[in-house]
Parts: sequence; structure tokens; C-alpha cells
Amino acid sequence: MEHTGVTPAGAISAPDLIDVVLGNGPFLTVYLATEAAIENAAQRSELRWKDLRRDLAGQGVDDAILEAVDQLVPDAHLEGECLVVIANASGLLHVSHEPEPPTRDVGRWGAPPMIGPLLEWRQSQVPHVVALVDRKGGDLFVFHPGGGDHHMEAGGADDPIHKAKPGGWSQSRYQRRAENVWEANASDVADALVELVDKEQPRLIAVGGDVRAVELVKQALPARVLDLVGDISGNRTPDGSVDAVAEEVTRLVATAVAADTKDLLAKFREERGQADRAVEGAEDTLAALTRAQVEVLLVHADPDDDRTVWFGPEAIPVSGRSTDLTDLGVAEAEANAGALVDVAIRAALGTGAGIRMIPGAGGPTDGIGAILRWRD
Repeated sequence: MEHTGVTPAGAISAPDLIDVVLGNGPFLTVYLATEAAIENAAQRSELRWKDLRRDLAGQGVDDAILEAVDQLVPDAHLEGECLVVIANASGLLHVSHEPEPPTRDVGRWGAPPMIGPLLEWRQSQVPHVVALVDRKGGDLFVFHPGGGDHHMEAGGADDPIHKAKPGGWSQSRYQRRAENVWEANASDVADALVELVDKEQPRLIAVGGDVRAVELVKQALPARVLDLVGDISGNRTPDGSVDAVAEEVTRLVATAVAADTKDLLAKFREERGQADRAVEGAEDTLAALTRAQVEVLLVHADPDDDRTVWFGPEAIPVSGRSTDLTDLGVAEAEANAGALVDVAIRAALGTGAGIRMIPGAGGPTDGIGAILRWRD
């Protein structure tokens, strides 16, 4: 089934991975820690890979596939904290370098490929804007998942920048002129932020800098943009506070991501409480996926989850019983067993559903459920 390209609010899609997960297995899936901030980082990564490689060779992975990964490991720590590889007999299908190390190194040979952790990283990297402002204007930084970041400046009027000292016949005149310049610069920053919001659709805007300038910028923002603003400390002038600003922005992003998950789980509970557009548990969720009824799949990815279910060459049908697939027209020879989470994600991607990776506690029964497009 063709992917619609429409993703429900709070869920993510991965159109670049659809052909990968629907391809011909078995697949090699690797999540390898490649920490840079340690002594002899390259050698450490190679030792970790050596251990995984030995296990994978024992599982029957072809040497040519393993050798393709060999070439990636030595320099992987220069690109990120985790090397992610998906490959099959035709070669490398996906290579990425993620910003956080995995919970543990994973090497898996089978089908479908394991992309739950990859999706979890993606949903944590929301587009956002950082605005550092002073009374002369602001530096605006736009951050996109996967790169494409850019910087722009707004404001710039500087006559006069500083209020006059108390005393003197022209004090009130200069006070007014200073306020007018500050307000004009703040208005320019606000206009630039509105334009960025309309163009880039960020999840949040982190604003910091001069207290009065921040106040003026906020006053000039329309409500729809102001709702995205979170406060941070830090200054526009480089003064060694970059690391502190980055930490605060990271916390804001994490809070926003958690809020999105919380909102979707609240929507799930609301629909479930009304016996309406929601299902939970493995059996009912797989049945809804088979009907292409799922709007958002809610699932917890645990590398140690050993539950297996059945799937065929297409995204659907899927089921906990192989006989269900044959009843739906899948040839017995084409039915395969795979990890529950991986099979469910594959079906969701293939039917255009959004996906939200969720914590292990506080979610649907069995760590899997769905908000539906329609009710039965």
C-alpha cells in the first residue's frame, strides 16, 4: 500500500525507511556505540564491533555484509555516538550516526530490520529555533533533524543604543529615542521569528539574552508564535556560555518531546475510555494494522522483547498466528516470523500510519496500541 505522506500531529513518519523495511530479508541490523570522548576512541569502537561481528558470523551473516560494516567503524566516532547500519545481501541499505549511544550494542540478523531505536532518536530531534537577543537585535539559529541548520541576524538599528544618564535637558528626549530604537529592533526580531515559524514549522523557540530585549520581543510576537517560546539564559555576545545555552535548549527540546508523547497517550486513553477509536494489546493492534485502520501506532521498543508474530511479503496482513496469514492469501512459504515491535512498525510504515515510540510504563497493555482512523 502506498504511503500517504500525511503524519498525524505528534507522530512521526519515516518515508526513507519504507523501502528498506519492505525489502527482501534477512537483514543485518547494527547499533554500535562509537563514543568520541574517550581515549583511543577508534580502537574502542573496533573492539566493540569485533565482539558483535563474531556473534553475527555465528548467526550466518555473509562475510561480504560484515566487511561492508568493517569499513564504517574506524571513523564512526567522528560522526556521532552511535553507528546504525541496516544491510542485506544487496549491500548497505541505511547508514546513520546518532547523537546518543545505544542502551547496549545490538547486532541482529533476521527480518524485519530493527528500526525502533532509530525512530525514537528521530522523534527526539525536533526542529527548533534559538534566538539570542540584545537591544541591537538578535541572532537566530534554526536547527533541523539531520542537518540543514542555518543562522540569520535581525535588527541592527543602533542610534542611540544606550539611554542617557540621569540629568541634562535632553534626558527625556534620549530616553524616548532609545526605547524607540530598542522596540524597532525587537519588532524586527519578532518579524523574523514569525517568518521562520511559517517557513520552518519549528516545535519550539528558545529565547534568551538581554532581559529588556527579550521582554520587547515577546510583546511583539503574535500569540501563535509566543506559544512556542521557552526562556533560556545566555547572551548574544560570545562569552563562553555556549555550552550552557546548548544544555538549556536540550532540556527544552526534551520537555517538548515528552509533552508530545504525553498528549498522544492522553488522546489514546480518551478514545479507549469511550470504547471509540483506540485498541491496545498485541492481538487487537495487529488486527487493526491488517485493516489499515491505524492512524498512530504507539509502541515501546525493548531490544530484549522476544515476542514473535507473523508477516508476509507485503506490509499487511500481520498476525500472531501464521494460519491467519494463509487464510488471507499469503502463501505458506512466504510467511515469516519476526519480532512483534519490528513487524508492527513495518506494517505501520507500509500503510501510512504515524508512529510514536513510548516509554515502557504508563502506555497501552503489552506496550503496544493504536489510535485508529475510524472505529468498527
